[in-house]
Amino acid sequence: MDRQRLSAIAHGDHPIAAPITPANLDRLLLRAALPEGARILDLGCGEGEWSLRALELVPSSVADGVDYSEHAVSSAERAAAARGLSDRLSPHLMPAADFAAAEPYDLVLCVGSTHAFGGLKETMETVARFVKPGGLALIGEGFWARPPSPELAEAIGTYPDLAGTVAQAESGGWLTVYAHVSDLAEWDEYEWSWTGTLARWAAANPGPDGEQALAAMREHRDIWLNGYRDVLGFVTLLLRRM
Repeated sequence: MDRQRLSAIAHGDHPIAAPITPANLDRLLLRAALPEGARILDLGCGEGEWSLRALELVPSSVADGVDYSEHAVSSAERAAAARGLSDRLSPHLMPAADFAAAEPYDLVLCVGSTHAFGGLKETMETVARFVKPGGLALIGEGFWARPPSPELAEAIGTYPDLAGTVAQAESGGWLTVYAHVSDLAEWDEYEWSWTGTLARWAAANPGPDGEQALAAMREHRDIWLNGYRDVLGFVTLLLRRM
């Protein structure tokens, strides 16, 4: 079973796909104060929850969602249909780095997907090509809330602290106008949902796929509980293009 399918199963009960509550997702989107008829782009959209919620909050808006996972895009299409938003969400099955658009956007989203562009700085450079002058970006990124052990840093990757993350995001002509730092309760809700949903699916699907899902769950839970819990942070930045 491929990693895309594993991820789709694990996020089935938490379509926001980030350590953020629905209330805080709404708060971030409302802070964007999108105009009527807003154009929204979601790079690495997953199941499309961010775009779909934005469409509900601004009923005249339209959105493009881009993701390379066929499982995620199919889930986004089903969710849009269930919420009566299929005519306003256009899903694109492709790597986010390959997407091109004819018109600029009022808001570009990239939450938890900066790896698709090679990192935060490169993501901001890409987003700048899509957003209107004076437009906005919502970028979700990890940071080290506390210094990690060398082993954890090697396993998870390289992140600056929160101040360094903000500096990277702003380095290419952006200005942070609001942000949300996920708290431990949001992280725990996200991680217990991710691991628990995958464990429940594995138990209900005995066989090679179930065994692989259970092994992936245990590996993930171990590095979370014994590694990055309360060490790795997550910030969602609302940035304005200068």
